[in-house]
Amino acid sequence: MQPELSIVMPCLNEGRTLGACINKALLFLKDYGVAGEVIIADNGSTDGSVEIAESMNVRVVTVRTRGYGAALSAGIEAAKGKYVIMGDSDESYDFSALLPFVEKLRAGYDLVVGNRFRGRIAPGAMPVMHRYFGNPFLTAIGRLFFSCRDCGDFYCGLRGFQKEAVRALQLQSSGMEFALEMIVKARMHDLRITEVPITLSPHGRDRAPHLRWYRDGWRSLRFYLLMSPRWFFGIPGVILLVVGVIVSSLLLPGPLHVMSITFDYHTLMYSTSAIVLGYQSILLFIFAELMAVETGLHPPNNRFRLLRERRALEWCIVVGVTLVLVGVALGIFAARQWELADFGSLRPTRTIRLVICSVLFLLIGGQTLLAGFYLGLMNLVAEHRKQNASSLPDAAAKSIGD
Repeated sequence: MQPELSIVMPCLNEGRTLGACINKALLFLKDYGVAGEVIIADNGSTDGSVEIAESMNVRVVTVRTRGYGAALSAGIEAAKGKYVIMGDSDESYDFSALLPFVEKLRAGYDLVVGNRFRGRIAPGAMPVMHRYFGNPFLTAIGRLFFSCRDCGDFYCGLRGFQKEAVRALQLQSSGMEFALEMIVKARMHDLRITEVPITLSPHGRDRAPHLRWYRDGWRSLRFYLLMSPRWFFGIPGVILLVVGVIVSSLLLPGPLHVMSITFDYHTLMYSTSAIVLGYQSILLFIFAELMAVETGLHPPNNRFRLLRERRALEWCIVVGVTLVLVGVALGIFAARQWELADFGSLRPTRTIRLVICSVLFLLIGGQTLLAGFYLGLMNLVAEHRKQNASSLPDAAAKSIGD
């Protein structure tokens, strides 16, 4: 009979606390009559952790690839239960108090995350910087970037989930980002997420934890930015583009006087540079979104459906060539002004504006042309992938017929 619940604990030299964690997990299964199993995903322990687990008759999965995420992935893959609850094996979590997780999973939720801030954090269980700054700050960024209002503690290691629902997310992180990726992708795939208050206790190790606040804090922020092209490329690009257009529009007719300060073509050069950089950032946002969908990092969506068509290249060519022609026309007009002055001295405040606008349109037109060919290449890759995917069922059917 398939067990209802698998309790997975990643382990790397946790011999001091592993036995107590296993005892609590087994006690929970017995006291509440839950058909389940305990799995220890060992990541290369040398302190007797494996022998402790084996002596207590629980399953041990040996994971050669190092990393928190790699250990959990192997443990989850080996789990036989319909539901999985994962948690660290350092006695910071109480495995005898898992009933709220099981009840939420039985109620149909796909992911149930523990919330230490809504529950209780015992004295000495969490460093002050983590408790009042690092954790709340990074969790707030995650909630903002991914619109995940159902989770208030992104870094809680005690969580339960429907095994098949999480397997379908195809989590890829082998390190500490695994826990973040689970929540982010669950939100992107519209899984049902909820949380339950839990108690965090001081760990029982006789050594420092594996996490490093400065290194792992940066890794978390980097993961958020890379998983959210909208916030990394899109929003900054739109801000730069809009500000650049507004300032350039004000400076094109001539110098702008604000009290005793005069803004002239020097400022115009910076504002048009902001337009170029903003436009480039928006293009990178589009490229990143399309690539994330093609590689499975993001679920399929119709946000850029028109850009996935073969005609996207032709559209970009038309727009790009038009912009380049405008730039060339402005350049010719500037040269004509110089010719009328017998190629002598010109009023720089007037002519430089034409030259700046000419360069702006040439750059944006060139970027659009290059973007079109990049989109064309990505569309070819996507089309090739779809053809391969559609040919697999045909090949399978043919082999069955033979």
